[in-house]
Amino acid sequence: MSNPFYAPGEQRAEKVHALFATIARRYDLINDVQSFGMHRRWKRRLVALANVKPGQRALDVCCGTGDIAFAIAAQGAEVVGLDFTEQMLAVAEARRRSSEGKVQKPVRAQRPPSDFRPPTSDLRFVQGDAMKLPFTDNSFDAVTVGYGLRNLASWETGLNEMIRVAKPGGRVVVLDFGKPDNALWRGTYFGYLRLCVPVFGLLFAGRADAYAYILESLRHYPAQRGVETKMREHGLRNVRVVNLIGGAMSFNYGEKPA
Repeated sequence: MSNPFYAPGEQRAEKVHALFATIARRYDLINDVQSFGMHRRWKRRLVALANVKPGQRALDVCCGTGDIAFAIAAQGAEVVGLDFTEQMLAVAEARRRSSEGKVQKPVRAQRPPSDFRPPTSDLRFVQGDAMKLPFTDNSFDAVTVGYGLRNLASWETGLNEMIRVAKPGGRVVVLDFGKPDNALWRGTYFGYLRLCVPVFGLLFAGRADAYAYILESLRHYPAQRGVETKMREHGLRNVRVVNLIGGAMSFNYGEKPA
């Protein structure tokens, strides 16, 4: 049976928008549950790989509720978080206002990560299309995406855009679900995504199919090896893959040549 939130081609954006509009308020909670809290550690590592210094500019694409954008801003950087789902951005904005003392309590059912730190520099959230970034070439010292590239109608176009807006020498970092090279572990991991993760979605968001989507989207995504190949085709330097838990999660890293 096909997943109602997955469709190839032109309908992809509409389906993904419907998915994240549905789960926005429970998104962070279910991330904690399905990853056993490890997603927080992985996002901290992404921030370390981005290596943004105070005063530099960073863009977090498909920023969702803002975890990565907040963490980079806490390094003293000027940060833009971009997403195309209004409901996700509403949660991010509420968190930002709360950190500034303008909101007394968080959005209902939204739980900020335990290591959340208020931004120490400029941070803004904008609505936009990751495949048509509304920024000029060579604008950012680092461009990141966490669990978003896989959801685009064309991940290649999204990666092209990330590279375009990165400055020469800028870092491009991707964090997403991976495909383990080991066939036995890959089968076990896919079984977890197929059997367990939809149950978490049903219990905590009322929609099993919203989280069955993860495996469906991963089947159509080349994961870390495909992204690595594309980064090399673009001539990025110091390209590397960092696998986590045997490749079930992974980072892709590259630097835009001068």
